[in-house]
Amino acid sequence: MISDPALPPGLREQLAACGPADLVVGIPSLNNAGTIGHVVRAVEAGLARFFPEARAVIVDVDGGSADGTPEAALGAALDPRLALLPAHPEHPVLRLATPYPGVPGKGSALRTVFAAAQALEARACAVVEADLRSIQPAWMELLLAPVLREGFDFVAPLYQRHRYDGMVNTSIVYPLTRSLYGRRIRHPVGGECGLSARLVRHYLEQEVWETDVARFGIDPWMTTTALTGGFQVCQAFLGAKIHDAKDPALNSVLQDVVGAVFGLMESRAEMWKEVRGSSAVPLFGLDYAVGQEPVRVDTARMIRAFRRGARELEEIWRVVAGPEACQELGRMGIWDPGRFYFPTDLWIHLLHSFALAYHRRTMDRGHLLQALTPLYLGQAASYVAETREAAWEAVEEMQERVCLRFEALKPELAGRWD
Repeated sequence: MISDPALPPGLREQLAACGPADLVVGIPSLNNAGTIGHVVRAVEAGLARFFPEARAVIVDVDGGSADGTPEAALGAALDPRLALLPAHPEHPVLRLATPYPGVPGKGSALRTVFAAAQALEARACAVVEADLRSIQPAWMELLLAPVLREGFDFVAPLYQRHRYDGMVNTSIVYPLTRSLYGRRIRHPVGGECGLSARLVRHYLEQEVWETDVARFGIDPWMTTTALTGGFQVCQAFLGAKIHDAKDPALNSVLQDVVGAVFGLMESRAEMWKEVRGSSAVPLFGLDYAVGQEPVRVDTARMIRAFRRGARELEEIWRVVAGPEACQELGRMGIWDPGRFYFPTDLWIHLLHSFALAYHRRTMDRGHLLQALTPLYLGQAASYVAETREAAWEAVEEMQERVCLRFEALKPELAGRWD
């Protein structure tokens, strides 16, 4: 009998009845009854289409949905004619649904997925989100084939997103992660990924599953662990990522995601301090232009929040970033909104200074990350103003210039760290 504590008793019995599997696809869910049926159908169609000889299992790992999400996952009907499936797939794709044990959060759900993949002796595992509306069957090949056929351990997603969708990633997570660890993973907090059995086993062996990482920071932790653990990493171009609208508080996003990135900087300092520059990782899939849903941004509101921060948080900013940076921020606070501009080097200095303050526990970490929020809003408003009329290629060139400045200024961060 399978006895992993990450597996609820009911799931253990289902896994024992399944027998060994080649592929496991996990879908963490919470109140996603309206979309999970489409996700399950796309996953099942992709597995049957691209891996017809494999034994595959889909596992919906639910966080206590009140809208019938597990039932929708198990009951989603698939029409083989519409899915373009092989006439005679060797094995049916099995579906399981289960709650997860442990602290509430996506990390605990993924721990259950990984434990199920290990119990089934799967050669590869993929994870997709339950609220996706743009998922296609081909995503299964893009996430799993690099593991099965090319020997990669971690397949990160590469999306083509609207330039104002996911600006926390654009402004903070991507350039900082790239400069720290020297690899160009465009979406370190992606949501979808493909994993080897070796990496799954490594994840399960780590002592993080009862910590805040399992609640708030599992995505950046998974990416960073793969980058720093000697694993083979690549990206797969998945096209557009369109999902249900979410409106979490910005403070919550910064505390969860950026706090996780800062915490990983602290625990892996000896691994990143000597890294210089960055290199591309292999890319699977054809990078092409895709349609994107519009994203509306109120820059006037963002600048007002920055100015309010400049008045109310000056003392904190001075302690964290120094008097010269604080004086420059004060001058920016009186600029006319029509010519508001946030210098790139100042933004990098501020971000490095906040990471150092987080490391040194200069103040309560939650308060520190809240004080970063108006600065982020000011930087984001400047980015919007610079790119509003720019072509896609020009925006990409600007992003590359910013990343190169992060890399150029990294030695200063490394020198200040100790």
